[in-house]
Amino acid sequence: MMKKTYVAMSIAGSDSGGGAGIEADLKTFAAFNVHGTVAITAITAQNTVGVFGISDLDLDIIEKQIDVVVEDIGVDAAKTGMLHRSEVIELVSKKVNRYGFPLVVDPVMVAKSGARLLKKEAEEALIKYLIPVAKVVTPNAMEAEVLSGIQVTTLDDMRNAAKRIASLGCEAVVVKGGHAGLKEKAVDVLYYNGKFFEMESERFETKTTHGTGCGFSAAITACLARGLDLVDAVKKAKEYIRYAVEFGINVGRGHGPINPLAKLYIESEKLQVLERLSKAVEMLEKNGEVAYLIPEVQSNLVESLPYEYTKNVFDVAGIAGRIVRVKDNVKAVGKPEFGASSHVARIVLTAIKHDPQYRACMNIKYSPKIVEVCRKLGLQVSYFDRKSEPEEVKKIEGGSLPWGVREAILRHGKMPDIIYDIGDVGKEPMIRVLGKNAIEVVEKVILIAKEYSKVMDNE
Repeated sequence: MMKKTYVAMSIAGSDSGGGAGIEADLKTFAAFNVHGTVAITAITAQNTVGVFGISDLDLDIIEKQIDVVVEDIGVDAAKTGMLHRSEVIELVSKKVNRYGFPLVVDPVMVAKSGARLLKKEAEEALIKYLIPVAKVVTPNAMEAEVLSGIQVTTLDDMRNAAKRIASLGCEAVVVKGGHAGLKEKAVDVLYYNGKFFEMESERFETKTTHGTGCGFSAAITACLARGLDLVDAVKKAKEYIRYAVEFGINVGRGHGPINPLAKLYIESEKLQVLERLSKAVEMLEKNGEVAYLIPEVQSNLVESLPYEYTKNVFDVAGIAGRIVRVKDNVKAVGKPEFGASSHVARIVLTAIKHDPQYRACMNIKYSPKIVEVCRKLGLQVSYFDRKSEPEEVKKIEGGSLPWGVREAILRHGKMPDIIYDIGDVGKEPMIRVLGKNAIEVVEKVILIAKEYSKVMDNE
C-alpha cells in the first residue's frame, strides 16, 4: 500500500523578498511534510522595507493553475493570501464550491509597510463571496476590525469580532492578537462551533515578523491537509509560528522574514548534538586514564545548539547524573539530555557569546601539574581568580561562572582551550576544557589524561 502524499495549495501572490506569500507558504507546507502547490495571483516587487510594484496575473491563468493541479494531483486543503481584486475573489470562491476542498482564508489587506494588497472595492467581495466558503478565516486585529466593524484592542473585542465574522458564513475564525493592544502575551482567539478557544504564546521583541500571517495560515492549511481537527490544527500552527518568529531571519533593513523551517532545523540540530554526546561518552569510557581527571563534584560534558538557537540551559545538552569515576574507569550515570546541566552549561552559554563556534565544555579536576600538561600539549590556557569577583556578582544566583569565563577570555584576548580557577571557600578548584563540539572536547581531555598519566608514572 502506497503512503499517502498530502497536498496543500496556496492561492496567493509572490513575494520577491522570499519572506511572505507563495514563498513563505511553500516553506511552511514543507515543514509539515506536505507537498505544496500554487496558484499565483500576482507578482510583487518587494523587500523587507516595502512593496514597490504589483503585477496582477490574468484570470484565465489563475483559473488554469487551480484546475490542472486539482484534476491531476488533487488538493487536500488550500489557503488564500493576496488576491488583490474582486474578480480573483469571485473566481476562487467558485473553484472552492466546485472542488470542495477545505479553505483557509488569510484576508491579506495591507502589508507591514502600509502598501494595500487588497483593493478597497474588493473588501465587499471578500465578505460576500470568499468568507462564506471558508472553513476558517485568520484575520489580524486590524483586518478583524475591517471585516467586523468592531474596534479590536482587548480580548473581549477579539471574541466579539470573531463571532461577528463567523456570522458571515465561515465555519471558524481565528483573530490573531499580534497587532492587538495585548502587551505581555500574543493571544489568538478561535471561535468554532459556538465556542471560544484562547491560545497564547510568548511575545517577542523582534523585527523578523514579515510573513507571520502567511506562515500561520499555511501551517493551519498543512495540518488540515493531513487530516487534523481544526482546533488541533490551530494549536499546532500557533506553536509552529512561535519558533518561526523567535528564530527569524535577520536580513534587510526593514522587517526581516520569519524562519518557516526553524523548528525543523532545531529538531535536526538536537539529534546531532545528542549523537555527538553519546559518541563522546563512549570515547571517555574507553579511556581509563580519564578517571584520574574526575573532580570531587564529578564531571559533566555539554554541547549547545548553534548560537542562533541557544537561549538558556535547556538549549544545552549534558549527561544526566554526570560522569563519575568507578575505580580506574569513568562511567556516564545517565544518557545525554537537554537541560541536564546547569553549571557547565552556563560556561558554554557565556563562551558562545564571545565565539559562536565554541559550543562544548567538560569540567575536570584542577592541579598545577594538569595545567602544566595542558600548556605542554600546546593548548591555550587562561584563568580567573574567584577572590577578584565583585560583591554584586556574588549576590546574583549563578553569576560567578559567567563572570569568571568572561574574565578568562578577556585576559587571554581570545577563546582559550582551557579555563581554570584555584577555587575559594566552599568552591572546588576546577579546569574547564572548551571546544567546538563534544567530540573535540573529549579528544582534548583524552590527550590531557594520557599525558598526565605519564607524568604520574614518572613520579
